[in-house]
Amino acid sequence: MSETTSLPAGKEPALRVVPMPADANQADDIFGGWIMAQVDIAGSIAAVRVARGRVATVAVNSFVFKKPVFIGDVVSFYAEVVRVGRTSITVNVEVYAQRRPEREECVKVTEATLTYVAVDNDRQPRVVSAQQ
Repeated sequence: MSETTSLPAGKEPALRVVPMPADANQADDIFGGWIMAQVDIAGSIAAVRVARGRVATVAVNSFVFKKPVFIGDVVSFYAEVVRVGRTSITVNVEVYAQRRPEREECVKVTEATLTYVAVDNDRQPRVVSAQQ
């Protein structure tokens, strides 16, 4: 039996996606790598806003898969900047799946923390602007 929850109140997701059969393994569970890629995209959207320009992922500080994601789930990725350093931006990403439209169920499926570095046009680290 799944522990149901609700989407974070008052927050807009950075990204919302519906995984398709090509994103699943032979057991019809969505590949962890697909979820990781979407988490990286969602986290980078928040980091780009703070950096006001290009960023590169430099670390996956933590990544926890809590529940599986299934074909057809509506998967929402919520990103929150938790630290801004001189050149780096750390982002927490929480992932929720809404399933079974006939009697909607919402479960938290993944949480992760990633660090990005602001980079210039030559892909070299640059200082993050103090204005945010």
